[in-house]
Amino acid sequence: CRRGSGMEVVLLHGLLLLLPLAALLLYRYNATFHYFCKVAFFNCWIVAVSTLLSPFAALWGRSVENMKLLRAAIRPLKYFYGIKIQVWGSEHLNIKGPYVIVCNHQASLDLLGIVEIIPDHCVPIVKKELLYMGTVGWACWLSGMIFIDRHKKEDAINVISQTARTMQREKLRVLIFPEGTRNQDKSMLPFKRGAFHLAVQAQVPIFPIVISPYREFFSSKDKKFTSGTCTIRVLPKVETQGLSPKDVPELTETVRQTMADALAEMSTNHRGDQGAEQPPLPRC
Repeated sequence: CRRGSGMEVVLLHGLLLLLPLAALLLYRYNATFHYFCKVAFFNCWIVAVSTLLSPFAALWGRSVENMKLLRAAIRPLKYFYGIKIQVWGSEHLNIKGPYVIVCNHQASLDLLGIVEIIPDHCVPIVKKELLYMGTVGWACWLSGMIFIDRHKKEDAINVISQTARTMQREKLRVLIFPEGTRNQDKSMLPFKRGAFHLAVQAQVPIFPIVISPYREFFSSKDKKFTSGTCTIRVLPKVETQGLSPKDVPELTETVRQTMADALAEMSTNHRGDQGAEQPPLPRC
């Protein structure tokens, strides 16, 4: 009996030693396992950062200045993943006063690009469900992010109106994903008009930002997550001074088409020059 128990212990120890090796081999040679490991690490990093930084952010109370803590904590992730981020046209954002940023939305990975270009005193408008995600929601609230209920039109309109007043009063910048959901297709989804109503109500300019497709190194559909290059293009501002709510549909479509054209151009350049240093794209 003792000999049998001893053999079981040896076998158990052997299996425990083999597990890390098996995991390492799977990570190295199985693309799907590799993908899920990287996604899990990304999510764990966000939760850990939110948990660790929230007590420090709470000392200052709810403030947009706490966004600086989150940005600093998320930036190192690009080095872990071997993702090179190129930004063209960032000088367009170097103006004083409030404005609205609209950006295409592909995946959670957008965070890596957003923290590179989001200016000071700027917060995203995010879905209300995020508020209930434990310490992540708490960190977002402490950072001054604006929560919107996408399923209640009247509440969303009220949030837009309140945000427009806050932008003028506190010189706040706001970032919105006008597609409303993640989209990894080659073309952009139809834009929701909330961001454009906000800009018109506040009478502030709009800055379109386009992030190049991730498909060369990341795809949730194909379970692919390798290293690669991401290009971010900040387009010239679109003025809204003098515009009224009746101009919003045309404004929305004009900005969407400008961004769609830039995305198509960046997709072509990315396929042709993947991994090479690219010259700045021409300004619009």
